[in-house]
Amino acid sequence: MADAAAPPRPLIPEVPPRRIVGVDVARALALVGMMATHIVPGRVGNDVTVVQQLAGGRASALFAVLAGVSVALVTGRATPLRGRERYAASVRLVVRALLVFGLGLLLGALPTWIAVILSYYGVLFLLALPFLGFGARALAVLAAGWALVAPVVSQLLRPHLLAHTTGSPSPSDLAHPLDLLSQLLFVGYYPAFTWVAYLLAGMALGRLDLRRRGTDLALLVGGCALAVTSTVASRILLSGSGARTALATTYPDAANPDPTLLSDPGALDATLTEGLHGTTPTGSWWWLATVAPHSGTPLDLAQTIGSALAVLGLCLLLTRIGRNLWAAVFGAGAMTLTLYSLHVAVMAQGYWPHWERPEDYPKQVVLVLAVGAFFALVPLKGPLETVVARLAQVAGSAVVGQPSTRVPDPSQQASHR
Repeated sequence: MADAAAPPRPLIPEVPPRRIVGVDVARALALVGMMATHIVPGRVGNDVTVVQQLAGGRASALFAVLAGVSVALVTGRATPLRGRERYAASVRLVVRALLVFGLGLLLGALPTWIAVILSYYGVLFLLALPFLGFGARALAVLAAGWALVAPVVSQLLRPHLLAHTTGSPSPSDLAHPLDLLSQLLFVGYYPAFTWVAYLLAGMALGRLDLRRRGTDLALLVGGCALAVTSTVASRILLSGSGARTALATTYPDAANPDPTLLSDPGALDATLTEGLHGTTPTGSWWWLATVAPHSGTPLDLAQTIGSALAVLGLCLLLTRIGRNLWAAVFGAGAMTLTLYSLHVAVMAQGYWPHWERPEDYPKQVVLVLAVGAFFALVPLKGPLETVVARLAQVAGSAVVGQPSTRVPDPSQQASHR
């Protein structure tokens, strides 16, 4: 009797049941959003582009929140790991952080105007270690408290630190470790000390059951409410002429203010809408009332956390139907370490001619989505994700004394963006 014919292989591979496809879709959106802010001009005169208004500050914040989600997923999900298991997970996280940090330094040496985020992410992963044992409620409270207190601490400390120098951290900065640490923690484009608020918020989300019905809608509605409330609060606080004058006379610093902000009210509005460079000027406490992108104020953190919650909630809601198709189309979200690095390399001046202009943005989006879909359909994990996960797993097993048999799926659980 002839053997029965094997069933045909499905065109779209089946997604493992524990994989949260909505998280991958949200990562893909964060990736193309950051790409847009790198390529499309943020401002023409006093007119801030729609791309900047939508993605400026929000795309990178979404990345950071999702990094926290991933940290929670690899350290026990709803139930934090304990004992030797947490120790092994901590070692893996440290190795992953160092590898991502090193890759960020290498990308920072490329001739590009992009503020490379990966070295800051490496530091952020290390700062997650003390919080691995906390549950969702405690992490949410810590995130709220951190968002309120950290910007104040930063505002007090930064006048005593070296000012941020332009450019991304690169290997040459290792020769000045204290200056590099100051940049990564406090004065850089993505100051990790303040950004711990994003990390804690994401870890709180990762400790929830994101597959449970109702969680997605609660995140969508609650996130929108938080983002809108923060924006309205900022506008009320800054509605007085005294507040606006204080901002105009202390940007970029009190000793050297920009005269156009005093003579042209629209210039101040455009500056606040387009965003800052990671931190606020320290000449006035009124800056902490802004929601300017990349300002790191309490209201900016609240608004961008809210938008991240809303995007994640929407992605979780949409992917309840046709999750395999979503996973294939947005496969880029499962390998954003590789694709972000590719994007930075493409943007390096002289490396890929005619790929870094504003009109080239659609080409780059098609490239990363096509590569992501290909790897999802084969299926394969991203090359950098695979290397980082394997090295982290081997190190964790060696330190704890356990055999290296299972490698966590970085596309499902670990974020290196």
